[in-house]
Amino acid sequence: MNSMDENTPEIWTVSQLTRRVKNLLEAEISYVWVSGEISNWRVSPAGHAYFNLRDEDSQVDVVMFRGKLMQLRFGPENGLEVIIHGLVTVYEKRGNYQIVCDEMEPKGLGALQLAFEKLKRKLDEEGLFDEAHKKPLPVLPRRIGVVTSPTGAAIRDILNVLERRFANVHVILFPARVQGDEAAEEIVEGIRALDEFGVDVMIVGRGGGSLEDLWPFNEEIVVRAVYQVETPIISAVGHEIDFALTDFAADLRAPTPSAAAELVVQEREALVKNVQGVRQRMTQAIAYRLEQTRNRLALARSCYLFQRPEEVVRQRRQQLDELRMRLQDAATDPMSTWR
Repeated sequence: MNSMDENTPEIWTVSQLTRRVKNLLEAEISYVWVSGEISNWRVSPAGHAYFNLRDEDSQVDVVMFRGKLMQLRFGPENGLEVIIHGLVTVYEKRGNYQIVCDEMEPKGLGALQLAFEKLKRKLDEEGLFDEAHKKPLPVLPRRIGVVTSPTGAAIRDILNVLERRFANVHVILFPARVQGDEAAEEIVEGIRALDEFGVDVMIVGRGGGSLEDLWPFNEEIVVRAVYQVETPIISAVGHEIDFALTDFAADLRAPTPSAAAELVVQEREALVKNVQGVRQRMTQAIAYRLEQTRNRLALARSCYLFQRPEEVVRQRRQQLDELRMRLQDAATDPMSTWR
């Protein structure tokens, strides 16, 4: 019996084998980055996502729990090429190996860019970018509101341009972070505060940066705030090649903060020239009207009434006397009116 016991192979249960494979996978492979195409995408009532990641030859099961799924900046869908990061493990109940995904991004097109396009389509369909909603900028604003960083290059550029073009304006700065997790909320707060304060026009923006740096101006709450306020807004985010969603919702888009300042006020010399032009046109119009009036008066003076007014009055009196006499005759002899 002892010799038989020594030669008897160790027999594992299915659960033991599955757990051993699970432990080996998690210890030897652990976390990996894997690329592939999403298929069989589905989300459970609990909010967890289940799908297959496949290539031309193989596929692997993937699960992404609700908390991680909600952090994505884009919407995964079947057929989308992605790169995922996660723990290689075994789902013991079925004995299938799978990846528990904690990160995902589109392959080739960044998650931020995909999120940008998706939100842009959504807001466009809602009408937030309609030209009919755009408000005209005031011709001579006296109070200009600016929402940007108080220490960035954007505010310096704006102030320099305003000072050079037309110094007689009041600039009200609402200092806000323009990058990072809390930037969007501060930008929204600034837009609403300046709108309530009653500035004539508003510049919202920042200097250049990466798509991630500029992302607060692509947040839905910021775009909606730009659309909802009564004050005309110029969006000036990044450089000329950069576009933010606020550019589409604003009343006017400027390629840079400096350009926004140039759009919001005219140069003093140009303004003076415009005023002179208006004055000249008004003078010409008044002179034309005076000439017309003189001509009409001269024509009136040449008529018989103005040349011999006493004669006209005498004739009218005589006609009036004749009518009075005829009326008297008619009263005494009704048939006299027929003679």
